[in-house]
This record gives sequence, C-alpha cells and structure tokens, in this order.
Amino acid sequence: MCGIIGAVSGADVAPFLLKGLQRLEYRGYDSAGVVVINDAGGFDRSRAVGKVEMLEQALSHRNLSGSTGLAHTRWATHGAVTELNAHPHICQDTLALVCNGIVENHDELRQAQKDYGLVFTSETDTEVVVHQIYMHLNTGQDLAEAVRSTVQELDGSFALGVVQATEPGRMIAARQGPPLIIGLGKDEFFIASDIAALLSVTRRYIVMENGDIADIRNGTCTIRDARGNPVERPVRESNQSGGDVELGEFSHYMHKEIHEQPRAVADTLEGRLAGDRVLEQAFGPQAMNIFNQTQQVQIIASGTSYHAGLVAKHWFEYVGVPCEVEVGSEYRYRRHAPRGGTLLVTISQSGETADTLAALVEAQRQGIVGSLVVCNTPESSLVRESDLSFMTHSGPEIGVASTKTFTAAMTGLMMLALVLSRRHGFDAGFEAHVVKQLRSLPSALEKVLEIEDEIAQMAKAFGNKANALFLARGAHYPIALEGALKLKEISYIHAEAYPAGELKHGPLALVDEHMPIVAVAPNDALLEKLKSNLAEVRARGGRLFVFADPETGFEREEDLELIHVAQVDSAVAPIVFTLPMQLLAYHAALIKGTDVDKPRNLAKSVTVE
Repeated sequence: MCGIIGAVSGADVAPFLLKGLQRLEYRGYDSAGVVVINDAGGFDRSRAVGKVEMLEQALSHRNLSGSTGLAHTRWATHGAVTELNAHPHICQDTLALVCNGIVENHDELRQAQKDYGLVFTSETDTEVVVHQIYMHLNTGQDLAEAVRSTVQELDGSFALGVVQATEPGRMIAARQGPPLIIGLGKDEFFIASDIAALLSVTRRYIVMENGDIADIRNGTCTIRDARGNPVERPVRESNQSGGDVELGEFSHYMHKEIHEQPRAVADTLEGRLAGDRVLEQAFGPQAMNIFNQTQQVQIIASGTSYHAGLVAKHWFEYVGVPCEVEVGSEYRYRRHAPRGGTLLVTISQSGETADTLAALVEAQRQGIVGSLVVCNTPESSLVRESDLSFMTHSGPEIGVASTKTFTAAMTGLMMLALVLSRRHGFDAGFEAHVVKQLRSLPSALEKVLEIEDEIAQMAKAFGNKANALFLARGAHYPIALEGALKLKEISYIHAEAYPAGELKHGPLALVDEHMPIVAVAPNDALLEKLKSNLAEVRARGGRLFVFADPETGFEREEDLELIHVAQVDSAVAPIVFTLPMQLLAYHAALIKGTDVDKPRNLAKSVTVE
C-alpha cells in the first residue's frame, strides 16, 4: 500500500523524487522520506511524519542532492507512525532500502540479525530486509546476488528498491507481489509503484513480473526472473499524460473524478457496442468459448468494488444466471463446495488488490470455466492472471475514495449481463432496450451533476452529525451501502446502510430526531414498499433526506428534504443514483473540514493482506 520511487540519472534526482512522491501519495501518507548518494559516497536522508508536504518543509532547510536516490510514502503496517519508522531504511551507512509490502517472518530474521550484532532503529518489518542484504554482502556477494539471496529468505509480499553508497549509478529492484515498474528515460532509469509518478520524465516503462530482480547500472537494465535467468520484458508506453493527474479547475481529485464520470462511462462504452448489441470480443478473444460454458457467476471483490458486484448480482439473476458475491478477504479462508460451469468475475480498480488476487488463485485451484476481471489498470496483476478482461477506460483515479471507477465498473458488468442474457432465453429486443439506456447514460449523469448545488445545500444538515442511516431496496440497496461507505471514508461520520424492509428488525431503534435518514427512491416495483418503510421512520420522529425519481410522488415537508434525480429507466437507475451519494459525502466532508482526497488511515491501492 506504500508508494516507492527511485532514479538513476546523470542529474540531481531529488526534485524528481519529491514530485513523484506527490503523485504516489494516494498509496499512503503516514510518513515520507528520501535518500540520495552524495558526492562524497555517503547517504543524505530526510524523513518526516505526515504527508509529502511535511518532507518538503524538512528539505527546505537543507541541501540534499545526488544522481542516485530512493523515496517512499508510507501506509503504516508494522510500527507506529514515527520518523524512525519512516523509509528509507539504512544499514551501517552502507545500504539504503525502500519497500512496499509485508515481511511475515520478520521476527525470526530480526533475532538472527541481533545475534549477528546489527542494531535496529525502527519497529518496522522492513528494516530486517536491509539488514539481511547487508549480511549477505559481508559474505562476498555482489549487491544483486545479496538481494536475490535475501528475497529467497523472505515470506510475504513486497516490492523493493535498494542502493549501495559505494556504487552510485546503480540500483536493484525486486518484485514479489505488489506492482513495480521500470521507467525508461534517455540514459537514465527509474522505478516506481505507478506510472503516474514517472510521467514528468517518461511514458515508456517495463512491468516487472513476480520474482523479477532488476539490476540498473552503467546505463543498462538487466532483469532476471525467479530462477535467475536473464529475461526480456516488453517495453510499454502509457497513454496517460501529466495533465491526467493534475487538478485543473477543481479543489480536490475526488470532486474532479465525480465530474469525470459521464466521460468515463462514455469511454467505457466506446467501441464495445455495435448497433443494439454488446460486442463479445470486448471481453477478450476467448470470451465466446468461456461464456458458452458459463452456468453461474461468482463475483469476488472488496470495498467499493464489492458493492458494484452486489448491484450486478441483480442484473445477472434477472437474465437467468445464478450469481454469488463474496468479499475477497474472506473467500479463500473457508471450504467451498465445487460447482460446475462457474465464471469467476473479479472487480478491482487497481488490479493489484492482494485479497482479490489470492481469491482468484484459490478459485482456479478449485476449477472454474474461466476468469474475468473488470479493471481500470491494463498491465495489472489481475489482468495478467485472468483469462478475460474488461478495461473500464476511466483514466487515472487519484482520490482514495473511488468514484468514476465504480460507475464504470457497473457499466461493464451490465454489458456482461447482456452478453450472458443471449444464452438464457432473452431476445434481441431486450438487449436493444438496455443498450439504448446505456447509450443515454452519460447524458443522464450530466443531469445529476447539474443539481450539485442542491445536494451541497442538503449536506449542511450533516455538518454536526456523528451518525447516519441509509435505506434502499432491491438493486439500490448496494447503492445505499456505497453511500454510507463514502460518508464514512471522507467525512468520518459513522454511517450504516440497510434494506429498508429490515428497519423493524433492529435499526429502527436508532431512529430519533437527531438521526439523518438517507433514502434512495427510484420509481420501481418496490417504491410503495419503500414508502411504507419511510413512514415508519417519520412516525418515530426521524428526519428524511430523500433522493427520488420525479415521478415517485414525494413532496418536501418539514421532516422530509427532497432532491429529484434525473428520471431514467430502471436498468441504469442504480448507476445514476450513485452520483448523488458521492456528492452528498463530498460536500459533507467539506463542511467537516476533513482531507477529502487523503482520508485518515486509508490508502488507494490495498496491495497487502
């Protein structure tokens, strides 16, 4: 979940490393640090607790420069948020290292290193890695050999960058789990967790595979695989630009990304529709064969992606395809009953979610007809490990709270349901109707954005609240879950979501004049049931905040605030009703004064279990 970056250049790399850290900060912002090899052949290091700006402040009081260096932004796992626990870690003034990941056998290694005479200055699991490399160096091994020997002794999941003070112009990178790329410049090389960190200097990069160790020196980069054999990894070119990760006219990335959703959905649809049909080849060259064998769908995801899966379950089962949805972190830790004809669908914005990757491996072990990932990152691990992939074309999403990748993922899942519907008795007329609604979706989302001022006004009522309750029914219950999650994530208001029919089974006890109740009210077959549930709330003094289709018949009253959402077909209504939930959370967070883009204790990409 941390972000790492490194550079070997003929120029001072310190300014570049700091700029790269800013673009990696979504991965963790508990602390940040940078180290360079100075002209005297030693290390200059600076670390600071908090966001990258705190590191910049620390560096404003000292001159730190060098042509080889590493930097890190931390999401704390082992060890408190302190300067001593911040990376980079240094051993005996000889080695410096940054790590993204977890070392599970650190206790065992730490004791052996203490017996060796090494001193620990941190509580982190990472410090054992740099010490272990140092011990191997002392046996006469070359730096690359020492890193390889160390990696073979580590249990866990990690990406490493290592430099040796006596070898300026050289850097070792190793990957075992979390993403790591090598950027290719003109007579210079870079490493980073994400291409976004490198866009100021290059768009050309190599994706390291699991087990790879890269030796960068003398203007060359040699990669060896897990067996130690030299390998050539393909050079890719990012279609992102530096402007894609800039704020522009917006104050926060989350706000920018909410407003990018009409375009993100349009781009996700682009090239995937032909007339009134969804193109099966949008899911990959093996799609037809795998879909012909599919009898049921198993969705695995986490967080916001899990909510997208819950919505999709309604769509799949509507077209006759049995569907189960599970949280990735739970799936692989229980016994599963074998089921034939299962298509495994994973959903992940980053494609690197550790729990989801592990669940994919477990499902493949049990036997499935195929795997499909809905993802926003083309070169990610889930894309490479899955039989089929559907890329959402949302562009970079920097805000920790997912927005546009959620709506784009739901769009892709609906298209998958349409493709599978052909095999379950649904005619072309059904598909044509839904495709028409999909084509109109970007304009419907634009209409929701036009009512942002109304939503901002409603959000004022949440400024002094500590709790909130979200209610919905049917396919909109997951949207209520997502609304509650967003409010929790960025405003720190405790919020829960329930199917409205479950009120009388416990949650109704929480309702009083101080508890705001948010209701998602589309004009569907469950509307009258929902109205009855909301009447129960009003009867007990609860205050309602209703987002409703204009045709639902709701009226503003003293205890009911109402915002009309663009009238759309029930097929796409869950996607459309998502945006008001996001905007409500965003404006509540502004009132609360929280850090919208970097909420406390969270990070964008969860690459550790």
